[in-house]
Amino acid sequence: MRLGLDGRELSVGVRTGIGRYLAAVVRGALQQGVDCVVYSDRELPKLEAVQGATLRIIPRRPTVWWDQVSLPCRLAKDKISVFLSPYYKGPLWTPCPVVLTIHDLLFIEYLGRARPVYDQVMTRLAGLYAGRAAAIVTDSEYSRRTILSRLGLSPERVTAIPLSVAPEFRPVPFSEDVARRYGVRKPYVLSVGNFLPHKNLVRLVQAFAGLAGAGRRDCSLVLAGDDAGRGDAIMGEARRLGIEKQVVLTGVVAEADLPVLYAGCEAFAMPSLDEGFGLPAAEAMACGAPVIVSDRASLPEVAGGAALLVDPLESDAIRAALDSVLSDRELQEDLRRRSLARAEAFRGDHSVQRVLALVRAAERA
Repeated sequence: MRLGLDGRELSVGVRTGIGRYLAAVVRGALQQGVDCVVYSDRELPKLEAVQGATLRIIPRRPTVWWDQVSLPCRLAKDKISVFLSPYYKGPLWTPCPVVLTIHDLLFIEYLGRARPVYDQVMTRLAGLYAGRAAAIVTDSEYSRRTILSRLGLSPERVTAIPLSVAPEFRPVPFSEDVARRYGVRKPYVLSVGNFLPHKNLVRLVQAFAGLAGAGRRDCSLVLAGDDAGRGDAIMGEARRLGIEKQVVLTGVVAEADLPVLYAGCEAFAMPSLDEGFGLPAAEAMACGAPVIVSDRASLPEVAGGAALLVDPLESDAIRAALDSVLSDRELQEDLRRRSLARAEAFRGDHSVQRVLALVRAAERA
């Protein structure tokens, strides 16, 4: 089999969960002796982690032309057996089967925006791409149900394959050097991810501000990730509540440093309004952090009974959960044990192996 992959998420300056997913699939395929060809429109330094793959640079064009003309022509020239897209979209015509990865439908059902025309157009496009695909991968049963309902697909065409946690996510000693690099000091509550509205960080800040006096004075709230220009709004709310000196925005954290921040926190909080999976919650559990997540979307599925569940629309509910973990050492240690036990479900390369099995089935079909 000659496997083609859209590798634009592996490009210079791009750090995403999709990129980590892609790198894992390429590594797993190479270990099976699969010939991998990774396509991009620019340099891919991250291929250092997946030595053995072939890189094809297709010159930059408008996205639709690149997706629908340049890429399919190159797939034909390279005699690709199956093409794997890490997105909801892929070429509508290809000389080989296409497997799509739809992580979630937030690009359609984006919370907090009224976009009826846009959402209708994107729903039709997503349905068209999905209808042409040989198979579709998604990250959770929640996402699978959402995709089936919204895009009107047959159940057998969509397979839920949970993401795996990389082996470096494990309990590690706290490093003052790493902490200083990001302006972090113990004790702290941690949240990891982007700053998009569905991450619900304003309510998390409000919940933190409502903590009992002693617990809040001794603790900081660390928000780790690329704020994409949204950090000012978060800090504006912190200033309004008088806690701006206790809220730390780290910016992007190097992957090698994330386990230190996860393992060292008093609690990890992910009160998202929607998630297709919620990989940071799984990573936090793998590092032995006490975890608090919202009671909706995929997060209860990922938590598997190992985390405290809260109503993300109620800042008081988030505050109560934080207060419980910060004030009750016995509960905190129990959550740490439960996190480590639950994280075993996300260890190993079984997720990648299932994706590759689906790709092979598409090739044979």
